Amino acid sequence: MGRSGTTKDAQALFQSLRSAYAATPNNLKIIDLYIVFAVATAVIQVVYMAVVGSFPFNSFLSGVLSCVGTAVLAVSLRIQVNKENKEFKDLPPERAFADFVLCNLVLHLVIMNFLG
Repeated sequence: MGRSGTTKDAQALFQSLRSAYAATPNNLKIIDLYIVFAVATAVIQVVYMAVVGSFPFNSFLSGVLSCVGTAVLAVSLRIQVNKENKEFKDLPPERAFADFVLCNLVLHLVIMNFLG
């Protein structure tokens, strides 16, 4: 009895999320895909390390931190580019993207330095 009510609630939740996400602009959906890709790459690296081993541990850390850092910067970009966010209404999208690119360059320079 309780299970069918829970199933209906879950279906209603997923339906409302799907309809709300359908109204999301395409540029935000592309950023979302990039975030999912970065996080999935980090998860694949962690699974690979768990299965095979972590011999060059600094390489493993560099790869995972690169993926996670890129995902965090992409989330920041998504927040700044979102038109519904009133906090960054005066910030042009080009400036937000330039910040994203510059921070990614700094992040990857640090990652390359950490590799040795």
